[in-house]
Amino acid sequence: MSRLLLLALPVAALAFTTPAHAQQPAEGVAKVKIKEKAPKKPKVSSKDEVVTITTSQGDIRLVLFDDTPLHKKNFLEKAKSGFYNGTTFHRVIDNFMIQGGDANSKDSDPTNDGMGKDADPTVPAELGPGHKHDYGALAAARQGGPAGTPSSYSQFYLVENHGGTHFLDGAYTVYGQTIQGLDVIDKIAKVAKDGRDRPTTDVKMTMKVEKLKKKKITKLYGYKYQ
Repeated sequence: MSRLLLLALPVAALAFTTPAHAQQPAEGVAKVKIKEKAPKKPKVSSKDEVVTITTSQGDIRLVLFDDTPLHKKNFLEKAKSGFYNGTTFHRVIDNFMIQGGDANSKDSDPTNDGMGKDADPTVPAELGPGHKHDYGALAAARQGGPAGTPSSYSQFYLVENHGGTHFLDGAYTVYGQTIQGLDVIDKIAKVAKDGRDRPTTDVKMTMKVEKLKKKKITKLYGYKYQ
């Protein structure tokens, strides 16, 4: 699960059909106008959860997207439970991305970092929203394969390239964005590493989750909600 697919595949076009017009009433039959109820809009919360990743290089703060609910739920559950505490950024490539979140990186064997557990489940890809691999984007790692291949259960990466890594758009699920700590991502990407792009000194992380009003998040971090 440590390798990221470096080729974006074209997303198949979706076909849409136009529903047929309703049949008109027969002559002499009273026309009854049926008032259709507008569908209820889903309630939009005035609050959001901010994830703070604390490392030796500083703090990174993220928000997760509501329209990638499976990835958001999975990531938040792990962040809140302490799953990520003690894991490392085990693969860092300057001018590309930093990758972490594998439970194997908690043990003393550096050779299994990024391999994941054999019994680890996966998360279905959520490519529909069209979020881009912009600088600071949070995305799910996965095994190689075509677009739509399920995501890793726990491994994620943060885009470090300042211009984005848009050749990955539509192939990997982007489900969050860095709202503070872009400079920390840059620092981690530049640490000394070995031939497998693993830092020679562990870059461990801990995570915490805070629920704040969206207005406060915008005020504190300048993040604007759509």
